[in-house]
Amino acid sequence: MSTASAALPTDRQQIDAFLDALWLEKNLGENTLAAYRQDLLQVAVAFAAQGLSLDTADEGALARLLGQKLQSGAALRSVARLLSSIRRFYGHAEREGWVTCDPSRNLQSPRLGRALPHVLSETEIEALLLAPDCARPLGLRDAAMLELMYACGLRVSELVNLEMRQVDLSAGLVVVFGKGRKERLVPMGEVAAGRMAQYLQSGRPQILGERISAAIFVTRRGAAMTRQRFWQNIEHYAQSAGITQIVSPHSLRHAFATHLLNHGADLRSVQLMLGHANLSTTEIYTHVAQARLKELHQKHHPRG
Repeated sequence: MSTASAALPTDRQQIDAFLDALWLEKNLGENTLAAYRQDLLQVAVAFAAQGLSLDTADEGALARLLGQKLQSGAALRSVARLLSSIRRFYGHAEREGWVTCDPSRNLQSPRLGRALPHVLSETEIEALLLAPDCARPLGLRDAAMLELMYACGLRVSELVNLEMRQVDLSAGLVVVFGKGRKERLVPMGEVAAGRMAQYLQSGRPQILGERISAAIFVTRRGAAMTRQRFWQNIEHYAQSAGITQIVSPHSLRHAFATHLLNHGADLRSVQLMLGHANLSTTEIYTHVAQARLKELHQKHHPRG
């Protein structure tokens, strides 16, 4: 039995209605909506096993569910995200009259430490960007993807969903559609623009052949590159470059922000290029940059 079918029909209907409202009001992306669905179905299934539904569960039932998650070893961040989904659902449920009182209102989120991302050094980034074999069309594609991601600080979903109409090589700009389909304009720099031009002129036509696609980064089948495939590619190139730490697509986004700040960029500009709604989200990178400067001071200063 699938997770969805184990939930009560009324719960599934309410979850669908909630997600439809989210999509209409907030214009959230498919990945975000899928995460909400997964979280809420998980809750609905747990309640169904206890003879409860989403609209009959009380604060105690929710607290027990979250407590069981923590006791089973679930990560604090995972439980905090689950509670965030629950709160958003019940806020909507109260407005719609599905419940008379929001049972999640007084629940406390787990206290999260602010983890600093481990950032690739500029030397490691250089090695990673040089790893693809640009003598091959697929190597040209992968090199262009890595260069563009590092040059623009793109999210992986933003990168793989790029279409031809979004890139202006002559101006050196990319039009990016971020979370909530919010649009931002990001410069790509000369090196990334040159690598993109090389891929679009030589690599992409060979990969596509006679096929037509709006996607910039395409596979042998002519389809757009998937997030999962790009993740696998970046792990392969990191290994080829001799990088021992775990590298993900987000590693390039972290490096983009930190290296800009290390070289004197202001926080507000980095925020705009990353597409962060709040400056506080970007501020984590100032801590990374400060930690790096402290490390350099200790290493090189005679009284460090």
